[in-house]
Amino acid sequence: MKQVWVKTVFIKHILYGYVCFCTDPEWASYTLGVFLCHSCSGLHRNIAQISKVKSLLLDPWSSSEIEFINSVGNNAAKAKYEKMVPAFYYRPTNKDCQLLRDQWIRAKYERKEFMFLEQQEPYSAGYREGFLWKRGRDNGQYLNRKFILSEREGVLKYFNKNDAREPKAIMKMDTINATFQPGKIGTPHGMQITYLKDNSTRNIFVYHEDGKEMVDWFNAIRVARLHYLQVAFPGAPDSEWLPKLTRNYLKEGYMEKTGPKHTEGFKKRWFTMDDRRLMYFKDPLDAYARGEVFIGNKDHSYSVLPILPPSVQGYHWQFGITIVTPDRKFLVTCETEKDREDWIAAFQIVLNRPMLPQEYAGE
Repeated sequence: MKQVWVKTVFIKHILYGYVCFCTDPEWASYTLGVFLCHSCSGLHRNIAQISKVKSLLLDPWSSSEIEFINSVGNNAAKAKYEKMVPAFYYRPTNKDCQLLRDQWIRAKYERKEFMFLEQQEPYSAGYREGFLWKRGRDNGQYLNRKFILSEREGVLKYFNKNDAREPKAIMKMDTINATFQPGKIGTPHGMQITYLKDNSTRNIFVYHEDGKEMVDWFNAIRVARLHYLQVAFPGAPDSEWLPKLTRNYLKEGYMEKTGPKHTEGFKKRWFTMDDRRLMYFKDPLDAYARGEVFIGNKDHSYSVLPILPPSVQGYHWQFGITIVTPDRKFLVTCETEKDREDWIAAFQIVLNRPMLPQEYAGE
């Protein structure tokens, strides 16, 4: 038994190739021949008819199982099951939500989407139509709405009635973003779609009972975004656009804020750091932000300080931050020191990044 265990650990270190970017997998699928982290091993159990998992350290391994995994390994499995992954398709990491990771595993091993191009039709065709549950802007009630994504038109539309000729909203591909928000929305398949309307960020919250349906919509938006960028900027390589097809927020959470005069009482608000836009909402699921702050580069008179001016009063949370812009200072407070450190780290990412030409228009 000890010899088998030692040999298994040796194989793990020799053949392990990054899958979800977890650096120390201690599980393996002995039917697929791949090493897994603890989280992914649980997802592989959802396809038990295809993938059977064991612990490298706790479970017994037969000689035939060791020989099989020794003959395959992650790199060989990746070459087989990820042979034709489209460039636009989102590859989740261990930091992504469970839905993205689960559907990635199912797409590879259960549906074999990246071995046969026809399996990619639902999200790569350039047109998608279907129904999603959408949260009402005013009453918070989820209603079934028809959505149409058209790569040719460069828009995502939704309709309040199935037979309606005119859409309720048109979201253009130049500003649209999609990100999964299961915790905030309260459903494992919840997705937040944002776009600019009159230069203000509009939030739409949707979900579908079928996880594959939601991930297909997500990747359909990504390929439509890529098509838009290819047409709008014909000289640029795809590698420049792929990281910008969709984005997760740098940070979200509650802070307290005061008004422009710094004499008003501090109020608790939900903040979202979306690229260079710091938005605040009364409720995390509000359709529109109560306000937005543009945060530019540190060389353009933008900075952040881990302190409040000594004359400021009226705050409940003790860990203050001063956001300095060329026009004014914004004062916020955090509940804990750790929250303040995390927010400042998020701000520093943006402050240290050079501004792009199109970002000056947002400023």
